Amino acid sequence: MRDSADIFFAIMRAQLDYARCIDDDRLEEWPDFFADDCLYRVTSAENLRAGMEASLIFANSRGMLKDRVSALREANIYERQSYRHILGAPCLLSQKNERYRSETSFLVARILRGGATEVFATGRYLDLYGFEHGALKLFERVAVCDSSRIDTLLALPL
Repeated sequence: MRDSADIFFAIMRAQLDYARCIDDDRLEEWPDFFADDCLYRVTSAENLRAGMEASLIFANSRGMLKDRVSALREANIYERQSYRHILGAPCLLSQKNERYRSETSFLVARILRGGATEVFATGRYLDLYGFEHGALKLFERVAVCDSSRIDTLLALPL
């Protein structure tokens, strides 16, 4: 069993690296934060409370995450934008069999091509971390947005 302080700092480091990857437009590296067999969803707090499985973004493998990045780079047409993540400290909720559940608050500002900056999303990451090939990976990430009013231009991952 690993020390909980070590796990806390490892998760915090992983969260910071994850956010920098997206904010720095290194989207091709984004799937590498996930285990091969993973779940990534973006949903609203209202849907989560109601037990609804509907998601704004859904992927259940790292391959699907790679396909999403390819589509963003090559196929989808959307206004160029970037994000700036502001993260809270992760809260380690539980650990069982070398898997670690955590919750981390986020605020994502969106910067549009013309330079306008707006608060795009606030919410929390509900994560399941574990080790795969010796590295800490996300086995599950549910990005729960506080508002049910989500901009239809949710192009980049949260």
